Amino acid sequence: MTTSTASRLALLRRQFDLTWSLFEYHLERLEPEDFLWEPTAHCWTVRQGADGLWLPDWAETEPDPVPVPTIGWLSWHIDWWWSVTIDHAEGRGPRERTDVSWPGDGKAAIEWLRGLRAEWTAVLDRLTEQDQDLDAVAPFPWDRDPEHTIAHMAAWVNAELMKNATEIGQLRLLRAASAA
Repeated sequence: MTTSTASRLALLRRQFDLTWSLFEYHLERLEPEDFLWEPTAHCWTVRQGADGLWLPDWAETEPDPVPVPTIGWLSWHIDWWWSVTIDHAEGRGPRERTDVSWPGDGKAAIEWLRGLRAEWTAVLDRLTEQDQDLDAVAPFPWDRDPEHTIAHMAAWVNAELMKNATEIGQLRLLRAASAA
């Protein structure tokens, strides 16, 4: 075990735990009505189809301007990118975007997100202080680019989660302020 590897692994884990605790602050305060609240007419949300599945608004090419996402859409988005990351980390074939549907209500979405946290924590817990764990080429999101390692992938998860948690928190605060 080298000091630098131990420090990287510990830092990545602490960063993830901090990010999650900040996210949990908002998760605990979300109201059922928060998830599908549309802050503007130009937004993306999740919609229930005729088959009962809740699917996100989506465009293959990002529109300009980018639609403001709802909390429901953001929670779907977290599930999508995080599930795919976990699939890659576990050596499974990654699911397609169209295979990920929103659970249909806020309480279920929160439990779903907490389940992803548990799965990701298990991935992090399996990493060892060996250089080949953190320095192996990341399978995602850079498609095995040798410039990006498993350590980069774990740091990306932390950054992406922090960004999405911030967006959800801001939408929660805006909805509460608009109702006051």
